[in-house]
Amino acid sequence: MTGYRESKDKVMDMKISTKGRYALRLMLDLALHSGGSAVSLRDAAARQEISDKYLEQIVTQLSRGGLVKSVRGAGGGYLLTRKPEEYTVGEILRQLEGELSPVSCLAGGCRCSRADQCVTIEVWQEIQAAVDGVVDRITLRDLVDRYHAKNPE
Repeated sequence: MTGYRESKDKVMDMKISTKGRYALRLMLDLALHSGGSAVSLRDAAARQEISDKYLEQIVTQLSRGGLVKSVRGAGGGYLLTRKPEEYTVGEILRQLEGELSPVSCLAGGCRCSRADQCVTIEVWQEIQAAVDGVVDRITLRDLVDRYHAKNPE
């Protein structure tokens, strides 16, 4: 790979990690089960069939990004910081995954010596635009609505 230098920015390899997938599931669980009060991480972990220890790591990142807040004490747990319609899937995934770029040359600027004559970059840009278009269009509210449609009470 002559003339190519990897970006130091966190770039995903077009594969959503377990942390990203579980973060989305946790955010959906909080949206579904809070009812105005904090959701216990243990309860969410049981419903989602995810280790509480693993969810603790994930909720820490979500909290750092301001997507959730913790409530201490009896009846403590986690709450969304905004309404479900104010979150996008893209925002949630990026908090855990970093940029959702199909190739590293799109994240943080291309540092390749071939950039000026590269035509494949256009393909990667179209793929990124398509992915961004999907994840930035779908909100947490949309997922709540889809959940209720698939799981009528």
